[in-house]
Amino acid sequence: MTVHASDTAPADLVARRAPGHSLEAPFYTSDTFFRLDIDAVFARSWIFVAAEAELPEPGDYVTVTVGPWSAILVRDDDEQVRAFHNVCRHRGTRILNDQRGSVGNIVCGYHHWTYGVDGTLLHAESQPPDFDRSCFGLRPVHVRTVAGLVFLSLAAEPPADFDEFAARVEPYLAPHNLARAKVAHQIDLVEHGNWKLTMENNRECYHCSGHPELQRCYFPLYNFTEDTVPPGMRATYERFLKADAEARATYESLGLPYETIEDLVDRPTGFRIQREPLDLAGESFTGDGKAAVRRLLADFPTARLGHLGLHLQPNAWFHFSADHAVLFSVLPLAADRTLVRTTWLVHADAEEGVDYDPDTLTGVWVATNEQDAAFVSRAQRGVGDPAYRPGPYSPTESQVEDFVTWYVNRLKAHLEGP
Repeated sequence: MTVHASDTAPADLVARRAPGHSLEAPFYTSDTFFRLDIDAVFARSWIFVAAEAELPEPGDYVTVTVGPWSAILVRDDDEQVRAFHNVCRHRGTRILNDQRGSVGNIVCGYHHWTYGVDGTLLHAESQPPDFDRSCFGLRPVHVRTVAGLVFLSLAAEPPADFDEFAARVEPYLAPHNLARAKVAHQIDLVEHGNWKLTMENNRECYHCSGHPELQRCYFPLYNFTEDTVPPGMRATYERFLKADAEARATYESLGLPYETIEDLVDRPTGFRIQREPLDLAGESFTGDGKAAVRRLLADFPTARLGHLGLHLQPNAWFHFSADHAVLFSVLPLAADRTLVRTTWLVHADAEEGVDYDPDTLTGVWVATNEQDAAFVSRAQRGVGDPAYRPGPYSPTESQVEDFVTWYVNRLKAHLEGP
């Protein structure tokens, strides 16, 4: 009898994963692995969920859905970002249904139990005299902010390495003034593929010839060296070397950290951060490389700062330039559907139509996201084909291997238990 991968237990598939190769089909197609991914990865990691700019005033909230979990992010009256499980302490009703909004208090629409934005239960009608409201506040969720970015962990005991991660990346992020930015635009795109295919696609530029808009301003030179750059990309590589030398001199003169920190595999909060040049005018992700926003995010003396890139396991990547920031978060919806949320931040005082044109600001990444969604959909159809077998990664796909290795290690730790 032939044993198919779909008949094999998840633990066995995890154990037999071949390094340097893509995963077997059930990792991408089965509901069993989808549930395992939620339990072992998304419910146990620190995940990026929002920008502080999405919660500008006390009472502003955003809801986040992760598999069966729902959490409320809200700015309290002391202007701190808090997070709570979106579950009423009365009989478990989902409290807030909208993706975002603003409240004075948090009121359950079923029996009107009312909570403050600090999570305390303020009112519960028709309770006995000995009812202790202090025992029935909203259950908190671990939440942290780093230089204007909001992360949460659904775990009872979240990964302990977050303080180290924050200390290492905050000096890179802080100059961009994100905590005092505003949201210029946000798009939710549902990709018809598994979330890991979305992340794998992001972690390589082997396919970047399929991104003509992005390639105009972005150097598509992932992991190429003097000895490995293809002949057809030699001119681009030489232009990159010149731009990189100029950029490093600028970073050093401004005291901006720029060296690569790469710690993608061995830590629960794996990340990679690096500052590098952009092509053409070298200022922003636009068709000509010029700044898309006249008013820069911070008091930079020049817009020609290239971009600061941050990759975070398991669900996010970011690009920060002098004039704006683009934030990408990934949340699994089903084994074959993934939400990709893209958020553009600009200076709080930048005026649409005066300081920036929305189409110019968003055009490169709107096109790139749509192209990536098509690639991910094709990949999902392919891994679901009975003929699919895991294939080898190219040397230029080392960050894909890092992501998959990190992911498999998280599954192993979960399956093996304490």
